Amino acid sequence: MMRDFTGDLADRIAIRERIEAYNDAVFRKHADDWAECWAEDAQWKVGDNAASGRAAIRDLWVRLMAGFDAAAMYVNHGALLIDGDHADSRSYMLELLKGADGSERMISGRYDDTLRRDADGVWRFTSRSYTVLQVR
Repeated sequence: MMRDFTGDLADRIAIRERIEAYNDAVFRKHADDWAECWAEDAQWKVGDNAASGRAAIRDLWVRLMAGFDAAAMYVNHGALLIDGDHADSRSYMLELLKGADGSERMISGRYDDTLRRDADGVWRFTSRSYTVLQVR
């Protein structure tokens, strides 16, 4: 299992900011800002859903978010290992969700991620896999 935080401090901050920008876009339900967090060739797995490629990932997210009036995500960083232009990350999320039907849920989960520094120098997700740990 991955432990610790390694790599250049500037890269570590940039990757943490990428994860936080992802969460910020969820709060704002801003599909374009959220999609910008992904590499063009990325893969996303959330529950029984999966998508490949930024456009398909964005489409899946829009479909999933349609079921919520509001979504909030709070992050705790678990580990981050950087090797050149590649990184592996683990983070924990607390999600507060208000369904379109008025229902409310709290979910804790874990993201296992890979990221790449793209040609434009920006770190983006190449894969994210979300595991639900608890639902209330």
